[in-house]
Amino acid sequence: MNKRDLRKKMKDERQKLSPKEVEEKSLLVANQLLSLDIWQNTYFHIFLPIEEHKEVNTEFILNILHSKDKEIVISKSDFETTSMTHFLLTDNTKIKKNEYNIPEPINGLTVPAEMIDVVFVPLLAYDKQGNRVGYGKGFYDKFLSECKPNVVKIGLSFFEPEEIIEDTFEKDVKLDFCVNTKKVFSFKI
Repeated sequence: MNKRDLRKKMKDERQKLSPKEVEEKSLLVANQLLSLDIWQNTYFHIFLPIEEHKEVNTEFILNILHSKDKEIVISKSDFETTSMTHFLLTDNTKIKKNEYNIPEPINGLTVPAEMIDVVFVPLLAYDKQGNRVGYGKGFYDKFLSECKPNVVKIGLSFFEPEEIIEDTFEKDVKLDFCVNTKKVFSFKI
C-alpha cells in the first residue's frame, strides 16, 4: 500500500478507538518497551501525543523514564523550516499546544540532537522492513538524520505492521524497533 492510502486507513482506524481503548493500548505499548535493552542510555526523546489524533499516550512511558532517572527530551516544531528544537523536560517546563494541537515546550534548556540516545517515534503505519509513515511533513526524518548514527529509533503503534510500504524514499529513516500492544518488532540487521 502507498503512504497516502496508509495515512487515510490508519487515521480512520485510530478514530474508531474509544478514549478508554487508547489508554489501555498505550499502557500495553509502554509495558512492551520494558523488554528492550535500551535502559542503560541517558537521553530519551519522546513525543507528547496529539489527543485529537488518538496517538499513543506517552504518559506511561514518561513515568517509566522518570522512575529510571533518565533525561527526557521533548521538541518544539517550526513549520516554516520543518525542523525541531529539542528541550530538556524538567519540573519547570511549561507546555502549550500549538495551532496543530501538538503539545510543545514554551522554552527551556536546549539539547542538541547529537546528544540523544533513544528516540520514541510517532507514526501512523509501519511495515515489516522498518519503514514508517508519519503525517507527511518530514519532521522526524530530518530530525533523525541529525542524530548520531547509533541513535535507537523506536516506533510506537497500536496496530500490526503492513507487509510493505510501496513508496519509500532514500531519505526516509528506518526504525530500529517498533513496539505495538503485543510485540516488539526488531529491524536491526
